Amino acid sequence: MEEVDGQVIQFVECESGLDIHKVVREDLDDDGRPKRTGTMWTASAHIITAVIGSGVLSLAWAVAQLGWVAGVASLLTYGCITFYTSNLLAECYRSPGTGKRNYTYMEAVKDNLGGKMNFACGMAQYANLNGLVVGYTVTAAISMVAIEKSNCFHRRGHEASCEVSHKPYMIGLGLFEIVLSQIPNIEQVWWLSIMASIMSFGYSSIGAGLAFAIMLSAGIGVGHGKRTTVTGVEVGPGLTAARKMWRMFTALGDIAIAYSYSPVLIEVQDTLSSSKPEIKVMKKANMISVAATTVFYMMCGCLGYAAFGNSAPGNMLIGFGFYEPFWLIDLANIFIVLHLVGAYQVMAQPVFCKVESLCRRKWPKSEFVNREYPIKIGRRNLNFSINLFRLVWRTMYVVVATGLALALPFFNDLLALIGAVSFWPLTVYFPITMYISRKKINRATIRWFMLQFVNLLSLLIALAAACGSIEGLGEALRIIK
Repeated sequence: MEEVDGQVIQFVECESGLDIHKVVREDLDDDGRPKRTGTMWTASAHIITAVIGSGVLSLAWAVAQLGWVAGVASLLTYGCITFYTSNLLAECYRSPGTGKRNYTYMEAVKDNLGGKMNFACGMAQYANLNGLVVGYTVTAAISMVAIEKSNCFHRRGHEASCEVSHKPYMIGLGLFEIVLSQIPNIEQVWWLSIMASIMSFGYSSIGAGLAFAIMLSAGIGVGHGKRTTVTGVEVGPGLTAARKMWRMFTALGDIAIAYSYSPVLIEVQDTLSSSKPEIKVMKKANMISVAATTVFYMMCGCLGYAAFGNSAPGNMLIGFGFYEPFWLIDLANIFIVLHLVGAYQVMAQPVFCKVESLCRRKWPKSEFVNREYPIKIGRRNLNFSINLFRLVWRTMYVVVATGLALALPFFNDLLALIGAVSFWPLTVYFPITMYISRKKINRATIRWFMLQFVNLLSLLIALAAACGSIEGLGEALRIIK
Protein backbone atom coordinates (compact mmCIF):
# COMPACT_ATOMS: atom_id res chain seq x y z
CA MET A 1 0.00 0.00 0.00
CA GLU A 2 3.00 2.27 0.45
CA GLU A 3 3.51 2.44 -3.29
CA VAL A 4 -0.15 3.28 -3.86
CA ASP A 5 -0.08 5.86 -1.10
CA GLY A 6 2.93 7.48 -2.67
CA GLN A 7 1.17 7.58 -6.00
CA VAL A 8 -1.86 9.24 -4.46
CA ILE A 9 0.29 11.81 -2.71
CA GLN A 10 2.16 12.52 -5.93
CA PHE A 11 -0.97 13.19 -7.97
CA VAL A 12 -3.27 14.79 -5.47
CA GLU A 13 -1.53 18.14 -5.34
CA CYS A 14 -2.37 18.98 -8.93
CA GLU A 15 -5.42 16.84 -9.33
CA SER A 16 -7.46 17.66 -6.29
CA GLY A 17 -5.77 19.92 -3.75
CA LEU A 18 -7.55 18.00 -0.98
CA ASP A 19 -6.16 17.00 2.38
CA ILE A 20 -3.71 14.19 1.50
CA HIS A 21 -4.56 12.00 4.49
CA LYS A 22 -8.24 12.24 3.65
CA VAL A 23 -7.64 11.27 0.00
CA VAL A 24 -5.74 8.12 0.98
CA ARG A 25 -8.86 6.94 2.83
CA GLU A 26 -11.16 7.64 -0.12
CA ASP A 27 -11.99 5.11 -2.84
CA LEU A 28 -9.51 5.21 -5.69
CA ASP A 29 -9.90 4.72 -9.41
CA ASP A 30 -8.09 2.00 -11.35
CA ASP A 31 -5.02 4.23 -11.75
CA GLY A 32 -4.66 4.99 -8.03
CA ARG A 33 -5.95 8.53 -8.34
CA PRO A 34 -8.86 9.92 -6.30
CA LYS A 35 -12.19 8.63 -7.59
CA ARG A 36 -13.53 10.72 -10.42
CA THR A 37 -17.09 11.99 -10.06
CA GLY A 38 -17.82 13.72 -13.38
CA THR A 39 -21.04 12.99 -15.26
CA MET A 40 -22.42 13.51 -18.75
CA TRP A 41 -23.92 16.80 -17.59
CA THR A 42 -20.76 18.19 -16.00
CA ALA A 43 -18.79 17.19 -19.11
CA SER A 44 -21.40 18.90 -21.30
CA ALA A 45 -21.15 22.02 -19.13
CA HIS A 46 -17.34 22.06 -19.47
CA ILE A 47 -17.60 21.69 -23.25
CA ILE A 48 -20.29 24.34 -23.70
CA THR A 49 -18.28 26.71 -21.50
CA ALA A 50 -15.21 26.09 -23.65
CA VAL A 51 -16.88 26.23 -27.06
CA ILE A 52 -19.61 28.88 -26.83
CA GLY A 53 -17.81 32.15 -26.33
CA SER A 54 -18.91 35.69 -26.96
CA GLY A 55 -17.82 35.03 -30.55
CA VAL A 56 -21.30 33.59 -31.06
CA LEU A 57 -22.48 37.19 -31.30
CA SER A 58 -20.19 37.80 -34.29
CA LEU A 59 -21.71 34.98 -36.32
CA ALA A 60 -24.24 37.37 -37.87
CA TRP A 61 -21.26 39.21 -39.36
CA ALA A 62 -19.78 35.91 -40.57
CA VAL A 63 -23.04 34.88 -42.24
CA ALA A 64 -23.27 38.34 -43.83
CA GLN A 65 -19.86 37.85 -45.46
CA LEU A 66 -20.78 34.41 -46.82
CA GLY A 67 -24.47 34.87 -47.58
CA TRP A 68 -27.41 32.63 -46.82
CA VAL A 69 -26.23 29.54 -48.71
CA ALA A 70 -22.56 29.36 -47.72
CA GLY A 71 -23.20 30.78 -44.24
CA VAL A 72 -25.83 28.25 -43.21
CA ALA A 73 -23.96 25.40 -44.94
CA SER A 74 -20.77 26.30 -43.05
CA LEU A 75 -22.54 26.32 -39.67
CA LEU A 76 -24.09 22.90 -40.27
CA THR A 77 -21.03 21.33 -41.90
CA TYR A 78 -18.64 22.31 -39.15
CA GLY A 79 -21.06 21.20 -36.48
CA CYS A 80 -21.04 17.74 -38.07
CA ILE A 81 -17.26 17.66 -38.54
CA THR A 82 -16.61 18.75 -34.96
CA PHE A 83 -18.99 16.14 -33.56
CA TYR A 84 -17.39 13.39 -35.65
CA THR A 85 -13.75 14.25 -34.91
CA SER A 86 -14.52 14.83 -31.21
CA ASN A 87 -15.86 11.29 -30.97
CA LEU A 88 -12.71 10.01 -32.68
CA LEU A 89 -10.59 11.89 -30.16
CA ALA A 90 -12.66 10.58 -27.23
CA GLU A 91 -11.74 7.03 -28.26
CA CYS A 92 -8.08 7.88 -27.63
CA TYR A 93 -8.56 8.47 -23.89
CA ARG A 94 -7.53 4.89 -23.12
CA SER A 95 -4.73 2.94 -24.79
CA PRO A 96 -6.14 0.22 -27.05
CA GLY A 97 -4.05 -2.65 -25.69
CA THR A 98 -3.61 -1.96 -21.98
CA GLY A 99 -6.57 0.31 -21.24
CA LYS A 100 -4.18 2.80 -19.61
CA ARG A 101 -5.61 6.29 -19.25
CA ASN A 102 -4.17 9.21 -21.19
CA TYR A 103 -4.65 12.21 -18.90
CA THR A 104 -3.97 14.92 -21.49
CA TYR A 105 -4.26 15.47 -25.22
CA MET A 106 -0.46 15.31 -25.50
CA GLU A 107 -0.34 11.92 -23.79
CA ALA A 108 -2.99 10.58 -26.17
CA VAL A 109 -0.97 11.75 -29.18
CA LYS A 110 2.26 10.32 -27.77
CA ASP A 111 0.57 6.99 -27.04
CA ASN A 112 -0.82 6.68 -30.56
CA LEU A 113 1.60 8.58 -32.82
CA GLY A 114 4.91 8.91 -30.98
CA GLY A 115 7.11 11.61 -29.45
CA LYS A 116 7.58 13.99 -32.40
CA MET A 117 3.85 14.33 -32.93
CA ASN A 118 3.47 14.80 -29.17
CA PHE A 119 5.73 17.86 -29.29
CA ALA A 120 3.83 19.36 -32.24
CA CYS A 121 0.53 18.76 -30.44
CA GLY A 122 1.83 20.46 -27.29
CA MET A 123 2.95 23.54 -29.21
CA ALA A 124 -0.46 23.92 -30.87
CA GLN A 125 -2.50 23.07 -27.77
CA TYR A 126 -0.79 25.35 -25.28
CA ALA A 127 -0.45 28.24 -27.73
CA ASN A 128 -4.20 27.97 -28.23
CA LEU A 129 -5.04 27.71 -24.51
CA ASN A 130 -2.75 30.54 -23.44
CA GLY A 131 -3.98 32.72 -26.28
CA LEU A 132 -7.59 32.13 -25.30
CA VAL A 133 -6.90 33.11 -21.69
CA VAL A 134 -5.50 36.48 -22.80
CA GLY A 135 -8.28 36.88 -25.35
CA TYR A 136 -10.94 36.25 -22.71
CA THR A 137 -9.41 38.99 -20.57
CA VAL A 138 -9.64 41.45 -23.46
CA THR A 139 -13.19 40.43 -24.42
CA ALA A 140 -14.51 40.49 -20.85
CA ALA A 141 -13.12 44.01 -20.39
CA ILE A 142 -14.76 45.09 -23.67
CA SER A 143 -18.11 43.81 -22.38
CA MET A 144 -17.69 45.68 -19.09
CA VAL A 145 -16.88 48.85 -21.01
CA ALA A 146 -19.94 48.21 -23.20
CA ILE A 147 -22.14 48.24 -20.09
CA GLU A 148 -20.80 51.66 -19.09
CA LYS A 149 -21.17 52.95 -22.66
CA SER A 150 -24.72 51.60 -22.93
CA ASN A 151 -25.74 53.54 -19.83
CA CYS A 152 -23.97 56.64 -21.17
CA PHE A 153 -25.78 56.42 -24.51
CA HIS A 154 -29.07 55.96 -22.70
CA ARG A 155 -28.51 59.12 -20.65
CA ARG A 156 -26.86 61.34 -23.26
CA GLY A 157 -28.10 60.04 -26.61
CA HIS A 158 -26.70 57.66 -29.21
CA GLU A 159 -24.43 60.31 -30.76
CA ALA A 160 -22.69 61.15 -27.48
CA SER A 161 -18.96 60.63 -27.08
CA CYS A 162 -18.74 57.99 -24.37
CA GLU A 163 -15.04 57.12 -24.15
CA VAL A 164 -14.17 54.59 -21.45
CA SER A 165 -10.80 52.98 -20.66
CA HIS A 166 -10.56 49.19 -20.70
CA LYS A 167 -7.56 49.04 -18.37
CA PRO A 168 -9.25 49.28 -14.93
CA TYR A 169 -11.64 46.50 -15.93
CA MET A 170 -8.80 44.26 -17.12
CA ILE A 171 -6.95 44.76 -13.84
CA GLY A 172 -10.07 44.06 -11.79
CA LEU A 173 -10.77 40.90 -13.77
CA GLY A 174 -7.18 39.77 -13.29
CA LEU A 175 -7.45 40.16 -9.51
CA PHE A 176 -10.63 38.10 -9.47
CA GLU A 177 -9.06 35.37 -11.64
CA ILE A 178 -6.11 35.14 -9.24
CA VAL A 179 -8.56 34.01 -6.56
CA LEU A 180 -10.39 31.56 -8.85
CA SER A 181 -7.12 30.14 -10.18
CA GLN A 182 -6.46 28.57 -6.77
CA ILE A 183 -9.21 26.03 -7.50
CA PRO A 184 -6.95 22.97 -7.82
CA ASN A 185 -8.19 21.28 -11.00
CA ILE A 186 -10.72 21.24 -13.81
CA GLU A 187 -12.93 18.67 -12.06
CA GLN A 188 -13.50 21.05 -9.16
CA VAL A 189 -14.60 23.93 -11.39
CA TRP A 190 -17.71 22.00 -12.50
CA TRP A 191 -19.98 24.51 -10.75
CA LEU A 192 -18.22 27.38 -12.53
CA SER A 193 -18.70 25.62 -15.87
CA ILE A 194 -22.40 25.06 -15.24
CA MET A 195 -22.81 28.73 -14.33
CA ALA A 196 -20.85 29.79 -17.42
CA SER A 197 -22.83 27.54 -19.77
CA ILE A 198 -26.10 28.98 -18.43
CA MET A 199 -24.71 32.48 -19.00
CA SER A 200 -23.79 31.61 -22.60
CA PHE A 201 -27.35 30.49 -23.28
CA GLY A 202 -28.55 33.69 -21.61
CA TYR A 203 -26.65 36.22 -23.73
CA SER A 204 -27.07 34.16 -26.91
CA SER A 205 -30.83 34.09 -26.35
CA ILE A 206 -30.94 37.83 -25.68
CA GLY A 207 -28.96 38.57 -28.84
CA ALA A 208 -31.11 36.24 -30.96
CA GLY A 209 -34.32 37.54 -29.36
CA LEU A 210 -33.45 41.18 -29.99
CA ALA A 211 -32.51 40.37 -33.58
CA PHE A 212 -35.82 38.55 -34.06
CA ALA A 213 -37.73 41.51 -32.59
CA ILE A 214 -36.02 43.93 -34.99
CA MET A 215 -36.68 41.57 -37.90
CA LEU A 216 -40.40 41.45 -37.02
CA SER A 217 -40.67 45.20 -36.52
CA ALA A 218 -39.08 45.89 -39.92
CA GLY A 219 -40.87 43.08 -41.71
CA ILE A 220 -39.57 39.52 -42.06
CA GLY A 221 -36.88 39.23 -44.70
CA VAL A 222 -36.11 42.91 -45.16
CA GLY A 223 -33.07 42.86 -42.89
CA HIS A 224 -33.98 45.86 -40.73
CA GLY A 225 -34.20 47.91 -43.88
CA LYS A 226 -30.87 46.47 -45.06
CA ARG A 227 -30.25 44.10 -47.93
CA THR A 228 -29.65 40.36 -47.42
CA THR A 229 -28.40 38.24 -50.31
CA VAL A 230 -27.65 34.66 -51.21
CA THR A 231 -23.95 35.46 -51.63
CA GLY A 232 -23.53 37.93 -48.77
CA VAL A 233 -22.01 41.40 -48.77
CA GLU A 234 -21.77 42.66 -52.33
CA VAL A 235 -18.74 44.10 -54.06
CA GLY A 236 -19.21 47.80 -54.72
CA PRO A 237 -17.80 51.28 -54.10
CA GLY A 238 -17.07 50.54 -50.44
CA LEU A 239 -15.83 46.97 -50.86
CA THR A 240 -13.32 45.62 -53.36
CA ALA A 241 -13.37 42.04 -54.61
CA ALA A 242 -10.08 41.36 -52.81
CA ARG A 243 -11.40 42.74 -49.53
CA LYS A 244 -14.55 40.62 -49.83
CA MET A 245 -12.39 37.53 -50.37
CA TRP A 246 -10.37 38.26 -47.21
CA ARG A 247 -13.57 38.77 -45.25
CA MET A 248 -14.99 35.48 -46.51
CA PHE A 249 -11.80 33.69 -45.45
CA THR A 250 -12.02 35.27 -42.01
CA ALA A 251 -15.71 34.36 -41.71
CA LEU A 252 -15.04 30.71 -42.62
CA GLY A 253 -12.30 30.61 -40.01
CA ASP A 254 -14.50 32.26 -37.39
CA ILE A 255 -17.20 29.63 -37.88
CA ALA A 256 -14.77 26.71 -37.87
CA ILE A 257 -12.88 27.93 -34.80
CA ALA A 258 -16.15 28.70 -32.99
CA TYR A 259 -16.83 24.96 -32.80
CA SER A 260 -13.41 23.90 -31.54
CA TYR A 261 -13.05 22.49 -28.03
CA SER A 262 -10.59 19.67 -28.71
CA PRO A 263 -7.74 21.30 -26.71
CA VAL A 264 -9.60 20.44 -23.48
CA LEU A 265 -11.58 17.35 -24.55
CA ILE A 266 -9.26 14.69 -23.10
CA GLU A 267 -8.86 16.70 -19.89
CA VAL A 268 -12.66 16.92 -19.58
CA GLN A 269 -13.01 13.20 -20.26
CA ASP A 270 -10.52 12.53 -17.46
CA THR A 271 -13.02 13.99 -14.97
CA LEU A 272 -15.70 11.37 -15.75
CA SER A 273 -16.66 8.70 -13.26
CA SER A 274 -15.57 5.21 -14.30
CA SER A 275 -18.84 3.66 -13.10
CA LYS A 276 -19.82 3.70 -16.80
CA PRO A 277 -17.46 3.43 -19.79
CA GLU A 278 -16.00 6.92 -20.25
CA ILE A 279 -16.18 6.71 -24.03
CA LYS A 280 -19.96 6.20 -24.03
CA VAL A 281 -20.55 9.04 -21.58
CA MET A 282 -18.21 11.34 -23.49
CA LYS A 283 -19.89 10.66 -26.82
CA LYS A 284 -23.25 11.56 -25.28
CA ALA A 285 -21.72 14.75 -23.86
CA ASN A 286 -20.31 15.54 -27.32
CA MET A 287 -23.73 15.05 -28.90
CA ILE A 288 -25.52 17.25 -26.35
CA SER A 289 -22.89 19.98 -26.53
CA VAL A 290 -22.50 20.15 -30.30
CA ALA A 291 -26.28 20.00 -30.85
CA ALA A 292 -26.90 22.81 -28.36
CA THR A 293 -24.04 24.83 -29.82
CA THR A 294 -25.29 24.43 -33.40
CA VAL A 295 -28.82 25.51 -32.45
CA PHE A 296 -27.57 28.67 -30.77
CA TYR A 297 -25.11 29.42 -33.57
CA MET A 298 -27.89 29.09 -36.14
CA MET A 299 -30.17 31.33 -34.08
CA CYS A 300 -27.62 34.08 -33.56
CA GLY A 301 -26.05 33.88 -37.02
CA CYS A 302 -29.21 33.64 -39.10
CA LEU A 303 -31.49 35.88 -37.03
CA GLY A 304 -28.74 38.46 -36.71
CA TYR A 305 -28.21 38.51 -40.47
CA ALA A 306 -31.95 38.68 -41.12
CA ALA A 307 -32.20 41.66 -38.74
CA PHE A 308 -29.16 43.68 -39.84
CA GLY A 309 -28.60 42.47 -43.38
CA ASN A 310 -25.23 42.99 -45.02
CA SER A 311 -24.47 45.71 -42.43
CA ALA A 312 -24.42 43.22 -39.54
CA PRO A 313 -21.98 44.44 -36.83
CA GLY A 314 -18.97 42.45 -35.69
CA ASN A 315 -20.71 41.89 -32.35
CA MET A 316 -24.44 42.44 -31.92
CA LEU A 317 -24.14 43.55 -28.29
CA ILE A 318 -20.66 45.03 -27.92
CA GLY A 319 -20.72 46.59 -31.40
CA PHE A 320 -24.00 48.36 -30.55
CA GLY A 321 -26.16 46.70 -33.09
CA PHE A 322 -28.73 47.43 -30.37
CA TYR A 323 -29.11 50.44 -28.04
CA GLU A 324 -32.45 49.67 -26.41
CA PRO A 325 -33.70 48.32 -24.13
CA PHE A 326 -30.45 49.36 -22.51
CA TRP A 327 -31.04 47.31 -19.33
CA LEU A 328 -31.37 44.13 -21.40
CA ILE A 329 -28.16 44.95 -23.29
CA ASP A 330 -26.44 45.47 -19.93
CA LEU A 331 -27.78 42.14 -18.66
CA ALA A 332 -26.48 40.33 -21.75
CA ASN A 333 -23.03 41.87 -21.31
CA ILE A 334 -23.03 40.86 -17.64
CA PHE A 335 -23.78 37.31 -18.81
CA ILE A 336 -20.83 37.53 -21.23
CA VAL A 337 -18.48 38.61 -18.44
CA LEU A 338 -19.63 35.81 -16.12
CA HIS A 339 -19.27 33.26 -18.91
CA LEU A 340 -15.74 34.40 -19.74
CA VAL A 341 -14.75 34.27 -16.07
CA GLY A 342 -15.64 30.57 -16.08
CA ALA A 343 -14.19 29.88 -19.54
CA TYR A 344 -10.89 31.44 -18.40
CA GLN A 345 -10.54 28.74 -15.74
CA VAL A 346 -11.55 25.87 -18.04
CA MET A 347 -8.83 26.90 -20.50
CA ALA A 348 -6.18 27.72 -17.88
CA GLN A 349 -6.51 24.57 -15.75
CA PRO A 350 -4.74 22.23 -18.24
CA VAL A 351 -1.84 24.71 -18.37
CA PHE A 352 -1.68 24.93 -14.57
CA CYS A 353 -1.70 21.17 -14.16
CA LYS A 354 0.95 20.56 -16.83
CA VAL A 355 3.46 22.95 -15.25
CA GLU A 356 2.77 21.66 -11.73
CA SER A 357 3.19 18.03 -12.83
CA LEU A 358 6.54 18.84 -14.47
CA CYS A 359 7.77 20.66 -11.37
CA ARG A 360 6.74 17.83 -9.05
CA ARG A 361 8.72 15.37 -11.13
CA LYS A 362 11.76 17.66 -11.17
CA TRP A 363 11.69 18.51 -7.44
CA PRO A 364 9.94 15.57 -5.73
CA LYS A 365 11.36 16.42 -2.27
CA SER A 366 10.71 20.17 -2.32
CA GLU A 367 8.22 21.24 0.35
CA PHE A 368 7.57 24.46 -1.57
CA VAL A 369 6.41 22.46 -4.59
CA ASN A 370 4.78 19.47 -2.91
CA ARG A 371 3.53 20.30 0.57
CA GLU A 372 -0.16 20.99 1.12
CA TYR A 373 -1.40 23.21 3.96
CA PRO A 374 -4.97 22.37 5.03
CA ILE A 375 -7.19 25.38 5.60
CA LYS A 376 -8.60 25.64 9.12
CA ILE A 377 -11.52 27.80 10.18
CA GLY A 378 -12.21 27.61 13.90
CA ARG A 379 -12.04 23.98 15.01
CA ARG A 380 -12.94 22.55 11.62
CA ASN A 381 -10.61 21.59 8.79
CA LEU A 382 -12.03 22.46 5.39
CA ASN A 383 -11.74 19.84 2.67
CA PHE A 384 -9.26 22.06 0.85
CA SER A 385 -5.59 22.95 1.11
CA ILE A 386 -3.13 25.57 -0.12
CA ASN A 387 0.09 24.76 -1.92
CA LEU A 388 2.71 27.54 -1.98
CA PHE A 389 3.98 26.76 -5.46
CA ARG A 390 0.44 26.66 -6.82
CA LEU A 391 -0.29 30.00 -5.16
CA VAL A 392 2.81 31.73 -6.55
CA TRP A 393 2.88 30.16 -10.02
CA ARG A 394 -0.80 30.62 -10.81
CA THR A 395 -0.74 34.20 -9.53
CA MET A 396 2.22 34.97 -11.79
CA TYR A 397 0.44 33.35 -14.74
CA VAL A 398 -2.66 35.51 -14.31
CA VAL A 399 -0.52 38.64 -13.86
CA VAL A 400 1.36 37.93 -17.11
CA ALA A 401 -1.88 37.16 -19.00
CA THR A 402 -3.41 40.41 -17.74
CA GLY A 403 -0.26 42.32 -18.66
CA LEU A 404 -0.40 40.99 -22.23
CA ALA A 405 -4.06 41.98 -22.47
CA LEU A 406 -3.16 45.52 -21.34
CA ALA A 407 -0.17 45.78 -23.68
CA LEU A 408 -1.81 44.37 -26.83
CA PRO A 409 -5.18 46.02 -27.49
CA PHE A 410 -5.33 44.25 -30.86
CA PHE A 411 -4.75 40.84 -29.26
CA ASN A 412 -8.06 39.40 -30.49
CA ASP A 413 -6.79 39.82 -34.06
CA LEU A 414 -3.65 37.91 -33.07
CA LEU A 415 -5.80 35.32 -31.30
CA ALA A 416 -7.74 34.75 -34.52
CA LEU A 417 -4.44 33.85 -36.20
CA ILE A 418 -3.44 31.51 -33.35
CA GLY A 419 -6.86 29.87 -33.49
CA ALA A 420 -6.70 29.45 -37.26
CA VAL A 421 -3.23 27.88 -37.11
CA SER A 422 -4.06 25.49 -34.24
CA PHE A 423 -7.60 24.59 -35.37
CA TRP A 424 -6.70 22.08 -38.07
CA PRO A 425 -4.11 19.98 -36.16
CA LEU A 426 -6.02 19.87 -32.87
CA THR A 427 -9.61 19.49 -34.06
CA VAL A 428 -9.14 17.45 -37.23
CA TYR A 429 -5.66 16.15 -38.05
CA PHE A 430 -4.65 14.47 -34.78
CA PRO A 431 -8.06 12.86 -34.08
CA ILE A 432 -8.27 11.45 -37.62
CA THR A 433 -4.63 10.32 -37.73
CA MET A 434 -4.87 8.63 -34.32
CA TYR A 435 -8.10 6.91 -35.36
CA ILE A 436 -6.49 5.59 -38.56
CA SER A 437 -3.53 4.32 -36.52
CA ARG A 438 -5.69 2.67 -33.83
CA LYS A 439 -8.08 1.01 -36.27
CA LYS A 440 -5.27 0.14 -38.71
CA ILE A 441 -7.24 1.51 -41.66
CA ASN A 442 -5.48 0.66 -44.90
CA ARG A 443 -4.59 3.30 -47.46
CA ALA A 444 -6.64 3.59 -50.64
CA THR A 445 -9.78 2.25 -48.97
CA ILE A 446 -13.04 4.21 -49.18
CA ARG A 447 -12.92 4.90 -45.44
CA TRP A 448 -9.37 6.19 -45.66
CA PHE A 449 -10.22 8.48 -48.58
CA MET A 450 -13.26 9.90 -46.76
CA LEU A 451 -11.22 10.66 -43.64
CA GLN A 452 -8.48 12.30 -45.69
CA PHE A 453 -11.07 14.37 -47.57
CA VAL A 454 -12.31 15.82 -44.26
CA ASN A 455 -8.67 16.35 -43.27
CA LEU A 456 -7.80 18.19 -46.50
CA LEU A 457 -10.98 20.30 -46.50
CA SER A 458 -10.30 21.44 -42.94
CA LEU A 459 -6.67 22.21 -43.76
CA LEU A 460 -7.69 24.43 -46.68
CA ILE A 461 -10.22 26.30 -44.53
CA ALA A 462 -7.61 26.74 -41.78
CA LEU A 463 -5.11 28.14 -44.28
CA ALA A 464 -7.73 30.52 -45.68
CA ALA A 465 -8.65 31.62 -42.15
CA ALA A 466 -4.98 32.18 -41.31
CA CYS A 467 -4.55 34.37 -44.41
CA GLY A 468 -7.65 36.36 -43.49
CA SER A 469 -6.39 36.75 -39.91
CA ILE A 470 -2.99 38.00 -41.08
CA GLU A 471 -4.69 40.57 -43.30
CA GLY A 472 -6.95 41.62 -40.39
CA LEU A 473 -3.97 41.87 -38.05
CA GLY A 474 -2.16 44.07 -40.56
CA GLU A 475 -5.19 46.35 -40.78
CA ALA A 476 -5.40 46.56 -36.97
CA LEU A 477 -1.73 47.55 -36.77
CA ARG A 478 -2.24 50.22 -39.43
CA ILE A 479 -5.15 51.68 -37.46
CA ILE A 480 -3.06 51.81 -34.25
CA LYS A 481 -0.23 53.57 -36.08
